[in-house]
Amino acid sequence: MSVRLYVGNLPKDVVEKQALIDFFVEAGESATTKVIKDRKTGKCRGFAFVTVPTDEEADAFIEKYNGQSFMDSPLKIEKALPRTKGDDKPAEASSAKGGSKRKRSGGSGSSKKQSSYGDASSAQPDPRWASELEKLKDMLQQQTANV
Repeated sequence: MSVRLYVGNLPKDVVEKQALIDFFVEAGESATTKVIKDRKTGKCRGFAFVTVPTDEEADAFIEKYNGQSFMDSPLKIEKALPRTKGDDKPAEASSAKGGSKRKRSGGSGSSKKQSSYGDASSAQPDPRWASELEKLKDMLQQQTANV
């Protein structure tokens, strides 16, 4: 069974597949490489995938190349997470940049349980913005009192 490896922290310039193949030349002919590129610009999106035939080869590949410098960037190599049903990309790819794209449902953009806006006890404001929120509430009360 082949094992797919996530190769992250690639430069966001033009990274060619052949450059990565040449870098991973000691991994042997059995490793296949795919650089993920932006559809519009053709530039590297900052990650790639390498597929090796066995779990043992995957572990050896990670041990050898994780942290190695490629085009002045230390590579981050780990086993890729399996694709989730309905996604066109593996789950690891979306979390590689520290964010994830979620399908929006119900217009809230969150998969958490939705609460009523009128129920103030269920949602607490971010403490960093609490004072600003109080100012806005006061301004709103003043406007509604004047009308």
